[in-house]
Amino acid sequence: MRRKVCVVVTARPSYARIKTALEAIKEHPELELQLVVAASALLDRYGNTVRYIKEDGFDVAAQVYMILEGENLVTSAKSTGLGMVELATVFDNLKPDVVLTIADRFETIATALAAAYMNIPVAHVQGGEITGSIDEKVRHSVTKLADVHFVCTQLAAERVIRMGEDPAFVFLTGCPSIDLAGRTLQDSALDFNPFERYGGVGELVDLSQGYLVVMQHPVTTEHEDARTHITETLYAVHKLGLPVLWFWPNVDAGSDGTSKGIRAFREIEQPENIHFFKNMAPEDFLRLIFNSRCIVGNSSVAIRECSYLGVPAVNIGTRQIGRERGRNVIDVDYDRTEIRKAVSHHIENGHALSDLIYGDGGAGQRIANLLSTVELKIDKRLTY
Repeated sequence: MRRKVCVVVTARPSYARIKTALEAIKEHPELELQLVVAASALLDRYGNTVRYIKEDGFDVAAQVYMILEGENLVTSAKSTGLGMVELATVFDNLKPDVVLTIADRFETIATALAAAYMNIPVAHVQGGEITGSIDEKVRHSVTKLADVHFVCTQLAAERVIRMGEDPAFVFLTGCPSIDLAGRTLQDSALDFNPFERYGGVGELVDLSQGYLVVMQHPVTTEHEDARTHITETLYAVHKLGLPVLWFWPNVDAGSDGTSKGIRAFREIEQPENIHFFKNMAPEDFLRLIFNSRCIVGNSSVAIRECSYLGVPAVNIGTRQIGRERGRNVIDVDYDRTEIRKAVSHHIENGHALSDLIYGDGGAGQRIANLLSTVELKIDKRLTY
């Protein structure tokens, strides 16, 4: 019998992080993919990721609505609890042999908790990395709940083992998102009109002479400052004068402040050089980034995929503090002058050399192959 692998995709970045593994699991003769789509991946205001999942040919075994309105600390905590309740029902219905969870969001820990308490082995992608905010606590907690670890870097593997995990169950696979970045290098042309394909709001800017991409999320531990943080970035890129393609933030505590800051800026300044999008298909998004002059904000895509692609990145603030970086990144504070200077420096110098920190393009297939053969068990002992 084929092993039933239940993968829970909960947000826009989660799908890009795991897409090639989903493809490989689906095609593997010894595996059966059970795909669960949950949380903000189902919501139109965050880009309706489930639409792109279905368009890519994946069957969705279950949908889980678990996001409470508010984008604050209370609703994040309650959404986590609701997710655990709803996912337990889904796992009871699907009866998977293993549950695969991704990265470090609050939905990730809900997935891991529900599966672990139901004696279902948990596999985790992207453990052992270091960042700031609540993500740091969530990621390492999921590592301790997980039974199988698919890590992206050598340093991450060493950290997971130092946390007491059995080295026999820690696998250096690389990150599946780098697989998509590799496809981008093979087919990098911006051969679509993003405004026609994805709509959005704002002026239809001319991309022919270069443009910036901005993606900035609130920092949960600094959620009260989210509006101030986003305002600094808005005025920095506005003053640069280049066309800007701006992507809406994730559903995190502080997102309401970020959204209010964007809306207030649009009403007051009426910028002619900024166009706002909710979401794009992962491959289109990466092609858009690859052809940009620079990516600005605090998204991990600037650190992970862009290190492989060599795309210049200005990383703002503390959200990615401690994450391994390539030569493409300049770190700055929440200050419009610093941001503007860093972007100008990147524009002068162009693309950076590629860094293979997070993988070589074969992670998805490695993960599928390992899921078909690894011993699945739920008993754990500290190994130090």
